[in-house]
Amino acid sequence: MSNPRTTVVVVTWRGRDHITACLDALARQRPHRTVVVDNASDDGTADLLAAHPSRPEVLRLPVNRGYAGGLAAALPGVTTEYVAWLNDDAAPDEGWLAALEDALDASPGAAAATSSVLLVDGSTQSVGVRLTGDGHGADLVLADREVFGFCGGAALVRTGALEAAGGVPESFFCYYEDTDTAWRLRLNGHRVLSVGPARVRHRHGASTRPGSRLFHRWNERNRLLMLLRCAPAPVVARELARFAAITVLLPLRRDRPGAENFRVSLRVQVLAETLLRLPATWVQRVRIGRRAEVARRDVWREWAGR
Repeated sequence: MSNPRTTVVVVTWRGRDHITACLDALARQRPHRTVVVDNASDDGTADLLAAHPSRPEVLRLPVNRGYAGGLAAALPGVTTEYVAWLNDDAAPDEGWLAALEDALDASPGAAAATSSVLLVDGSTQSVGVRLTGDGHGADLVLADREVFGFCGGAALVRTGALEAAGGVPESFFCYYEDTDTAWRLRLNGHRVLSVGPARVRHRHGASTRPGSRLFHRWNERNRLLMLLRCAPAPVVARELARFAAITVLLPLRRDRPGAENFRVSLRVQVLAETLLRLPATWVQRVRIGRRAEVARRDVWREWAGR
């Protein structure tokens, strides 16, 4: 293929049962480069990739580095104008990539475009990400043209803007790497678009187990790390204090929720992991602040709670 404008990065781990649909759908897109990052799969995924007629480039990692780590591993080899993030259990509709590329071509101030992510039953999972009043990234099912952030399962990002913002936070492993990246793009003065016609069908949970202990551990920890890296200092202090207070008071509650993220042991683990990472995260916060063209408080005031 001659001079593709986009490199589509598909990160997989034990994706034998679903990645074929993803690769088949990518074969029907506008010309592009496909790189599959195989996170040390041990289920025959490597053989399947080698045999697929689309002949994707494969970057096989010696250990499972998660979604964030896989994206970060691929980024140094991306030389195209755009880089697409795509889950291995997502199958784009025909015209998906063209819609995303055209949207960014028409909007020079936007650094990322997010897709319409549909579940297998046809319902909408995400058309973008909003920033809640307590600093969570939450999926939107209805959105204006511009949104706070993108769903990392199916999005297109300007490669130069991503690199200038510090790339992908590979230490997150998975979850919140997309909202953290959106934060940093906005701090650098960029916008994020929601592109309705760019549709993908997502087998949600095919690669991970939503609701599991690991799911909640990564979500809770990475939200706190994201805020430490990107949010205004008063928000960081408030949310850390709130998380700690809820943890301390949980044993006293008679109506304690049954979800894993309300288990005291998990929350103590999250606090411990966050505190252990605090020195390195603070260094990252300083670097992000030095690169920023927009004040943290201004991004928060414009987008939090919308």
